[in-house]
Amino acid sequence: MEVSSFSTTCKALRHRPSESLLLQKTWFPKWNQVHLFPKKRDSMPLLSQSGALAWKRNRIQVLNCHLKEVPVIEAGCMDEIYDILANRLVPVAAAESNPNFKHIVGLCGPPGAGKSTLASSVATRVNELWAQRSSCFDSQVESPEIATVLPMDGFHLYRHQLDAMKDPKEAHARRGSPWTFDPERMLKCLTKLRNEGSVYAPSFNHGVGDPVEDDIFVSLQHKVVIVEGNYLLLDEDVWRDISSIFDEKWFIDVDIDKSMQRVLKRHISTGKPLDVAKWRIDYNDRPNAELIIKSSKNADLIIKSVDISR
Repeated sequence: MEVSSFSTTCKALRHRPSESLLLQKTWFPKWNQVHLFPKKRDSMPLLSQSGALAWKRNRIQVLNCHLKEVPVIEAGCMDEIYDILANRLVPVAAAESNPNFKHIVGLCGPPGAGKSTLASSVATRVNELWAQRSSCFDSQVESPEIATVLPMDGFHLYRHQLDAMKDPKEAHARRGSPWTFDPERMLKCLTKLRNEGSVYAPSFNHGVGDPVEDDIFVSLQHKVVIVEGNYLLLDEDVWRDISSIFDEKWFIDVDIDKSMQRVLKRHISTGKPLDVAKWRIDYNDRPNAELIIKSSKNADLIIKSVDISR
């Protein structure tokens, strides 16, 4: 079953909007072998046929898909994965003519998984592919950027809100846990984006330690929005409502020890002493990561992280 295909050559751009765009057959002329493996899940299936996945002539091809399975993307390096994901999203955007259309991707993973890097890299590649596609029709017109990233970080509670809690010391020590965010506000923002096609959203100033209001603008021209954050796949309370907004739910599968090493380096780079950084990992970051990893069962796509040192 061919779901969709995309190439950097204009004639190869084909769409089948009536079929599921979750999985697609894509031509990758220069890449090493990339594997997609099915992973069992307990939720409703996205594709309703049985079977397997195969690789042939540098091409990812979905032959068929088992019930209650989730595809897993694994490649030799993260750049290959970024390209795969970008090629996956462009046909979705190209198939829609509605000016308010938004394909919203929820990208989840534990701290240190590389969410921000993956989101920005995929968005950049989507915009590059879109520009190549547009130049086939009119090389004199500059192509708009159709993909953007909306981080969850902007929905942290302010420090003064943590100060007002029953145990301010604990609130600051556990900052980054689900209860130190404002999911109701995030839900309102994403709902407006879905209904109206554009929205202003807060960013987060790590130097100051607080959100920056209306610092991110998702416009009507943005057809693909990658929302990245830790708790987007939680199946509880308001987080469940947030998760229901996403058209696709991606999860970065990373070894927790490797991700915590990355977070440790991040803490040290901000000036924290080694003992304080290690304490924060044990007291806050690792428990949060363990909770996030449990939510991977709610993903539509598992992305195997590749060690950036390779």
